[in-house]
Amino acid sequence: MRQQPWIGIPADSKEVGIHPSQVVGDEYVKAIIEGVEGLPLILPSLDPRLDLTAVLSMLDGLFLTGAQSNVEPKRYSRESSYAGNLHDPARDENTLKLIPLALEMGVPVLAVCRGMQEVNVALGGTLHQKVHEVDGFHDHREADAAPLDIRYSPAHPVRLNPTGLLWPIAGSDEVQVNSLHGQGVRELAPGLKVEARANDGLVEGFSVERDDRFLLAVQWHPQWRPKQNHFYLGIFQVFAAACRERAAAR
Repeated sequence: MRQQPWIGIPADSKEVGIHPSQVVGDEYVKAIIEGVEGLPLILPSLDPRLDLTAVLSMLDGLFLTGAQSNVEPKRYSRESSYAGNLHDPARDENTLKLIPLALEMGVPVLAVCRGMQEVNVALGGTLHQKVHEVDGFHDHREADAAPLDIRYSPAHPVRLNPTGLLWPIAGSDEVQVNSLHGQGVRELAPGLKVEARANDGLVEGFSVERDDRFLLAVQWHPQWRPKQNHFYLGIFQVFAAACRERAAAR
């Protein structure tokens, strides 16, 4: 067994200055090191893609991060994208194929924000492009001009499924989370079960129904200073346990 589980993190494909680059935010990498005690391995979103089966066969876990970009609506509906909506077609092409393959191969998956939306789309679900414009839902976006400490501070409660993965971590029916997203789940994909809902009813977390697979997806950002938040840290610890179990079975 490896001393550290190997955790793949798909990168964003974006320009840094005039240079096409592969990018992953520091906070996500640090969360794998501190919360999972794992080795983060950046998976480039390239065309042509890497051999995904070969890559996943070497990994003990897959971590899908948040991003400034959103999944292109053509991936889940016939809607047009709204003006100013940022996209990353290379990441979409990479992750939407990685996710079902990871589940098929038994690779544990943890997904955050955009990552959660990718999982839902990859497995056949749909999204709201602008949650704040849908009747009955609140505005779940952060204040753009606010400093990071304010953006990532607790924003609203979520109610947890008492039979799910998150309830034992929190030890309660409800917990406060941050909120930094404009898009959200419209129709949940087949084979998924709700783990958490916001007080307006929006799905904020889900897992996979199969007992022999680990998949946990949350709409908030537990990677933000997890060592200062028992609930956030616990999310990474249950993921770590699944990754170590996979590593031990090799």
